[in-house]
Amino acid sequence: MNNLLRLEEGVARIVADDQWKLVRDPQAPLPVGATILPLSRWLENPLQNGVWLGPDDEVESLQPWFTQLPLIALDFPSFRDGRGYSQAYLLRARLGWAGELRAIGDVLRDQLSHMRQCGFDSFAVREDKSAEDALKGLAGMSVLYGRSVIEPRPLFRRR
Repeated sequence: MNNLLRLEEGVARIVADDQWKLVRDPQAPLPVGATILPLSRWLENPLQNGVWLGPDDEVESLQPWFTQLPLIALDFPSFRDGRGYSQAYLLRARLGWAGELRAIGDVLRDQLSHMRQCGFDSFAVREDKSAEDALKGLAGMSVLYGRSVIEPRPLFRRR
């Protein structure tokens, strides 16, 4: 994937050589190597690939495979569609997913800080945007008032 950012020990970096190939078309031939497949296709061969979920897919359906699943990608078909934030929070906070959680689709700089708070640790920034510029979006805000995956205590509890 081009324009991929990943958090490594809390530091955001541009990934030059991502091993994962995203397959959007459920009928397309599979490329060689690590692939991220749509849920319907992933269910046919679940243990060797990553999976991507659309906004309407149920994240709970993946729980039986958490120990073998290498990567979950959540699709943002439009920057206005926020269901991926809820899916990410559910995966991290309630279901305990600890593997790589990637944002794909219409991913823009302004969303990255909030995505990070919801539990994403890699971001496939839209290809027509600059990855270097998007790194600045991960700097985020210096103080967060509410709870998040990163800091589950609200501000008034942190004092």
